[in-house]
Amino acid sequence: MKTFNLGWLLFVAILLISALPFSQASRSKQHKVRTGVFRSPQIVLGPGSVANKLFSNIDFPRGHIALKSFDAEIIDESGNPVPLYDTYLHHWLVLKFYVRKGLENQDISKLNSSDYISGRNSGICQDGALDQFFGLGSETRRTKTHIPDPYGIEIGSPTKIPSGFVETWGLNVHAIDTRGVEDRMGCTECRCNLYNVTKEENGTPLSPNYDGGLLCCYDGTKCRLKDGFIGIERTLYLQYTVKWVDMNSLIVPVNVYIFDVSDIWKRSRNSTGINSEHNCQVEYQVESCRATGSENDKCIDAESVSLDMPFGGYLVYGGAHQHAGGTGSALYGKDGRSLCSSIPIYGTGEEAGNENGYIVGMSTCYPKPGTKKISKGETLILESNYSSIKQHTGVMGLFYILVAETLA
Repeated sequence: MKTFNLGWLLFVAILLISALPFSQASRSKQHKVRTGVFRSPQIVLGPGSVANKLFSNIDFPRGHIALKSFDAEIIDESGNPVPLYDTYLHHWLVLKFYVRKGLENQDISKLNSSDYISGRNSGICQDGALDQFFGLGSETRRTKTHIPDPYGIEIGSPTKIPSGFVETWGLNVHAIDTRGVEDRMGCTECRCNLYNVTKEENGTPLSPNYDGGLLCCYDGTKCRLKDGFIGIERTLYLQYTVKWVDMNSLIVPVNVYIFDVSDIWKRSRNSTGINSEHNCQVEYQVESCRATGSENDKCIDAESVSLDMPFGGYLVYGGAHQHAGGTGSALYGKDGRSLCSSIPIYGTGEEAGNENGYIVGMSTCYPKPGTKKISKGETLILESNYSSIKQHTGVMGLFYILVAETLA
């Protein structure tokens, strides 16, 4: 039987380690992931009531860093997860703002427009629509948000913060207390008749064809309760967990893009050439196949939109946002090649994260690096499908992607 000198074995081991790519060895050393768990300011809700709050200058990691994930859920004062059938989480959004120095602790909604700048994502929606970097709804507990190495969302870069301003973060939370309501799903779809709403929050009369959506469940509205129901107010929080690493030369930045299947857009010309004007509606209505006379075996409402993309790069992550009734969404590239498909996960139980009948998660895509390239100017097709066995109001067909301009 052969024997080996211990020194010789050590020498071989050193050779094997040194043969690893430098970047792999360096990244494992440099990418120390940090984790922070934070809570929003309190959200007070009584049965049937709605909170749609924008919290300014929230607790958030600071410095020149790369975000790796953002996960959130509604909890009570004791830290217990609150199920969707008690408090429906319509959505939460994480937004970046550059605020004039000295004003960062003030409510951003009360600032003059000259005192802050939206640090929006790289998406194509305009006029303040879908500016968020992260955002989910009822699917929040079972939807992956992790960004794989060596990628990350770069924030806090001193070269990108306007002079005289500081980078701050805001949190929009839209929650509906459905304890004791007459029609839980109707309340979560923000049906106007259940909220007894005929005007928008600013007083503008609603269109007669608008049956439900965000315009009917704004902050302070209340969904109809069952006769005689009495319940107490509760104090809740959005608890969010953020993971990040220090920014360094080994991190490959990704850009955040959000597409909307209800985007009404057109091409326009100016002195610099052809541009696109996007009007993202954010929500739309699905009519019952029986009401429209299109009843068939499937009863699926299929919406799609083609979008000319002003960027190029490599797909790192993808996932959709849909409401109850959704059956899936997909993003396609030129010639119909599949970029990402995202399918809803419906709950089957009573515990938080598995509530029966609710979308409790969306599948996500993590393509092998370099396999999903999007070319600048390429036409992409976004599809969003819903069951149309019955009418659904205020539904959404959004698609989030992260794109790296270069490979690792």
